[in-house]
Amino acid sequence: MCGVIGIVGREPVNQALYDGLTVLQHRGQDAAGIVTSDGRKLYLRRDNGLVKEVFFERHMRRLLGNMGIGHVRYPTAGSSSSAEAQPFYVNSPYGISLAHNGNLTNADALRKALYRQDRRQINTNSDSEILLNVFAQELLRQDALKVTPDDIFMAVEGVHRRCLGAYAVVAMLTRDGLVGFRDPNGIRPLVYGVRDTHKGKEFMLSSESAALNAQGYRLVRDIEPGEAIFITHDGRVFTRQCSEHPRYNTCIFEYVYFARPDSIIDNVFVHKARMRMGHLLAERIKTVWPDHKIDVVMPIPDTSRTSALELAYTLNVPYREGFMKNRYIGRTFIMPGQTQRKKSVRQKLNPLDIEFKNKNVLLVDDSIVRGTTSEEIVQMARDSGARQVYFASASPPIRYPNIYGIDMPAASELIAHGRTESEVGDALGVDGLFYLTLEDLLSAVRQGNPELEQFDCSVFTGEYTTGEDNNYFKALEAQRNDGQKRQEEDERDSLAIDIRDSD
Repeated sequence: MCGVIGIVGREPVNQALYDGLTVLQHRGQDAAGIVTSDGRKLYLRRDNGLVKEVFFERHMRRLLGNMGIGHVRYPTAGSSSSAEAQPFYVNSPYGISLAHNGNLTNADALRKALYRQDRRQINTNSDSEILLNVFAQELLRQDALKVTPDDIFMAVEGVHRRCLGAYAVVAMLTRDGLVGFRDPNGIRPLVYGVRDTHKGKEFMLSSESAALNAQGYRLVRDIEPGEAIFITHDGRVFTRQCSEHPRYNTCIFEYVYFARPDSIIDNVFVHKARMRMGHLLAERIKTVWPDHKIDVVMPIPDTSRTSALELAYTLNVPYREGFMKNRYIGRTFIMPGQTQRKKSVRQKLNPLDIEFKNKNVLLVDDSIVRGTTSEEIVQMARDSGARQVYFASASPPIRYPNIYGIDMPAASELIAHGRTESEVGDALGVDGLFYLTLEDLLSAVRQGNPELEQFDCSVFTGEYTTGEDNNYFKALEAQRNDGQKRQEEDERDSLAIDIRDSD
């Protein structure tokens, strides 16, 4: 999962891009990058780290121009090398920079085709560089000295024909303008906003509407599945549907976990959707355990707060904050490697013993993925004096890996894979476990926008929107399992030692 942003302004956009990326920081904490254009030249800064760690005053001063794009990266199956920090750039045609959120499921085939047919060399393991080169090649086919909106849209049509998977893209043509497009299933979000200034209108594309709101942009709408938008450097806006068979299959996990609660995705207020998740989860608890003995409801901060508060209200049980969060520790779910995740959970959350002592506690989280973090938190609650510990998940059991840009690992590393709900509860060491049903989850989101008939729910059902064969999943499991990640970390550490020794 990553965050993307693009701005066409009337004044320098370096600070606005930086500020927008800080709002999207929750979507990726591995690397950050910004590229700007003054209409003739590009100015690029990208590196590993948080936004505040990558950009300093000396870097910001060099990011010249009234147009630019930015990216925050979260590694999935690729490495976390700084060489894969985005945006990427290719010189031909026109000079194109690109940032991408999602994952191409036919990346290997595209890599080979780009070399054999298009004579383009890919230098990293990132599918974003592949996507950039596919877009560039399709644009080159238009064979125009001066790019037009029709050329842009024909190129995006070509991308849709060649690329499978999930992709929400912002791209910049150095002299011409900003391009945004979304895959035909709309799996990953992309929104479009505008604001009025004394010098004229300014435009922004972003993964989430929260980045628009934070800087005074008005949300115009979501970019539709398969649609492309082209905003020229002087502020003219063109849009076109570029897919023959577009349909909404938005990733349901955006509403469960990834998006900020103050964002709107496909006309659904994320905060309201999470409130409904909490309410429906409470109704399920009342149905299966009408004489429950829950003394207090506690969220596992931060994403589950909205659901937990509504759950407590529906159950008529006190809501308490039992864990204090260290906000300087990254999101545990997106940390690479199991050792690092386990180490960070106790650094990140500190229990308040007074809220647990001699109470039957219901812990609420947005989801349970590997289960190791949840197991650690349950033990923390017991160590703090809880009499009974129950656990509630505001989403169904996650039994299958995600292939569209979320680092949900090999199926064998998912705690619910091959287990019943009762067996998951035993593995977590809880006295009771409650999951939201898939039907209730879909209802909670659809209530915000009844026109959303389908979602990508593959992590719950194993039914993948783009349809992949078993060979793809075997290769993915080999890349994503924690053992492979530990080996990659050891290799990077060894390389660092070798470099130091050579000095």
